[in-house]
Amino acid sequence: MTEILGAICARGGSTGVPGKNIMPIAGKPLIAWSIENALADPRITDVIVSTDDPAIAEVAVRYGAKTPFVRPQELATSKAGKFGVWKHALSACESIYGKVYDAFIDIDCTTPLLDGDDLAGIIDAFMQKSGDTDGIFTVSPSHRSPYFNLVEEDEDGFLALSKKLEVNIEARQASPLTYDIVAGYYIFEADYIRNGSYLMNGKVRGYPVPREKSFDIDEPFDAKLVNWLMEQKHAQ
Repeated sequence: MTEILGAICARGGSTGVPGKNIMPIAGKPLIAWSIENALADPRITDVIVSTDDPAIAEVAVRYGAKTPFVRPQELATSKAGKFGVWKHALSACESIYGKVYDAFIDIDCTTPLLDGDDLAGIIDAFMQKSGDTDGIFTVSPSHRSPYFNLVEEDEDGFLALSKKLEVNIEARQASPLTYDIVAGYYIFEADYIRNGSYLMNGKVRGYPVPREKSFDIDEPFDAKLVNWLMEQKHAQ
C-alpha cells in the first residue's frame, strides 16, 4: 500500500489578504474546502495542516484535519520557500507518526475552485508515471506568452520579448505552448522532498486544469472573484 502524506500549508501572516486561510468563501472557511477534498480521497493516508496560527489550527481540527505540530516561525514568514515547509512537514510527520511515506502531496487552500475530481486526477496521473517522474503539479495554459506578449526591460530600459525565436511570432496562437503554475496540487515521490531543495530540479510534469479553475486568492479582489465563482459552482 502506498503511504501518502497530504499537507495543507497555511501560515497565519498573510499580508495581501489578512486572515485569508480561514476567511468565509461560499459559506465555509477557505481551508475547509481543501480539507474536505483531501479527506474524501481514501488514498491519502494522513491529512495534516502545517500552520503557525492557533486560529487556523482550530478550524483545521474542526473540519477533520490533523495538526501534529506548530510550524516553526522561520518557516512562517513571507520569504520562507514552499519546499522548506514541505521538508519540515514530511520529516515531522514521519517522526510523530512513526511512518515512512512513499509520496507527498501539497494541497494549497488558496485555490478552492480545484475540487476532488482534480485531486483524484492528479493522484491517478502520478501513480501512472511512478518510477520515471519525481513529481506532478497543476498548471494551466498561459494567458500571455513569453514568445509573443510578455516583455522585459534590457539594461538600457528598452523592451524585448522574454523569449525570442528565430522567426517572429505574429499571433499568440502560433507561439509555443506555455503554462502557468497553478498553486493547487503538487504531488511528489517522498524521496524527492527528503533529498531535494527546489521544485524544478527534478523530472517534473504538469497536470493541466482549466483556466476557470485556476484562480487563487492573493489580493482582496481575488477573494471577491473566487467567492462569487464558488457560490455559482456550488449553487449548481
